[in-house]
Amino acid sequence: MNELSTRGSTGRALVTGLGRALGTALLMLAVLTVVWVVSVALVDNTFVAKGPAEVYEFLFADDDAAATRAEIVTALGVTLGDAAIGFVAGMLAATVAAALIVLSRPVETAVMPVALILRAVPLIALTPIIRLLFSDELVRVAVVSGIVVLFPALVNIVQGLRSVSGQMSDVVHVYGGGPFALLVRVAFPSALPALFASVRISVPGAITGALLAEWLITGRGIGSMVVNAVGQSENNLVWACVLVVTLASLALYLLAQIAESFVLARYGR
Repeated sequence: MNELSTRGSTGRALVTGLGRALGTALLMLAVLTVVWVVSVALVDNTFVAKGPAEVYEFLFADDDAAATRAEIVTALGVTLGDAAIGFVAGMLAATVAAALIVLSRPVETAVMPVALILRAVPLIALTPIIRLLFSDELVRVAVVSGIVVLFPALVNIVQGLRSVSGQMSDVVHVYGGGPFALLVRVAFPSALPALFASVRISVPGAITGALLAEWLITGRGIGSMVVNAVGQSENNLVWACVLVVTLASLALYLLAQIAESFVLARYGR
């Protein structure tokens, strides 16, 4: 009976998450369209500023639209792969660092200033150092994109891990559990909302980091395509790439939101 109830609550949570994600998507698309149209109108430069109708024609009505779409989709696949590398690297580093910070105050004193410096210093300034320190291209991408993910995820996860109530801590200690048991059995489950908030924040951040890495390091993907298109005044291509990346970021954000609803329902949150 309890299992059926759990499945029912999980199903309802998933449906609720899907509905919330759909509502969020529609709202974001509406806001994006309004901002886009208003921005183009304010710029009043048809050579530089391209509206939705012009981008649609470029992607679907021009003679070489199919080839253009294929080129953009291929570049997007590269960018999403680079973003995935940075996302995993950044979230893993943030989770491990947050656990160590919660277990040891001296670790917090050592780690947080470094994380703050990495966040404060522009990545453009750090990129030459990263190129010197690491020879492997995938590692460079992981470092550049991971830095964007690291700091906001670290702060959120630390706060989540420290949200354990005093009563729950006392229960663990009464049964002989130490700080590590408290962290694994209580703190991490309690931190799930903060963890998923970090995921939602980090998804677009990882894509931004991947674009930057492609511009400054790899010379491939959407980031490189946009820079090359700007240099050749291919403004339709620039706007099309920006639109595709924006929609991809929105889709991944919504997937993270749906996954959050499902997992939190499984844990009774």
